[in-house]
Amino acid sequence: MTKRESCNEHDVREQYHRLTTALIAKNRMITTMESCTSGLIASLITDTEGASAIFKGACITYSNEAKIQAGVPETILAQYGVYSLETARAMAQAAAGRFQADLAIGVTGSFQNPDPANPDSIPGEVYYAIAFEGDVTCHCCRLPALPSRREAKLYVAGQVADTLLELLQALS
Repeated sequence: MTKRESCNEHDVREQYHRLTTALIAKNRMITTMESCTSGLIASLITDTEGASAIFKGACITYSNEAKIQAGVPETILAQYGVYSLETARAMAQAAAGRFQADLAIGVTGSFQNPDPANPDSIPGEVYYAIAFEGDVTCHCCRLPALPSRREAKLYVAGQVADTLLELLQALS
């Protein structure tokens, strides 16, 4: 996958409009379980009129406890850490099951500073996974220096949209 050049909000919003429109046309359900992006991806999906046809809900699991309550096995967090491909995978799988979705996204990571609650955090490293009909792909995204948390969230949301649009294009 190519690295994004920017996190221009207009461009990211346009990507999600195209994504949501395509999901509606294909009648594919989508959900998210988000940590560091704090629900931004879910918000971007639902900004398109008619998204309720393909989006039934999502989880914002900012804390470790919330991830466990939402279905991420505690053993995954203990063995691999909260910031890992394995945790992103477990988040996507748990969200897919919870909302009976064709596509599910799990996102976890750390932006600019180490997380005092999780010493395994690596600032600027984000993991995301996409579950699609029982198959899961995992990705590591290394963020460039960005001026704000908002721009970091947009950058990650754009990376996820790039991956989802590639996946949908392959289905055509």
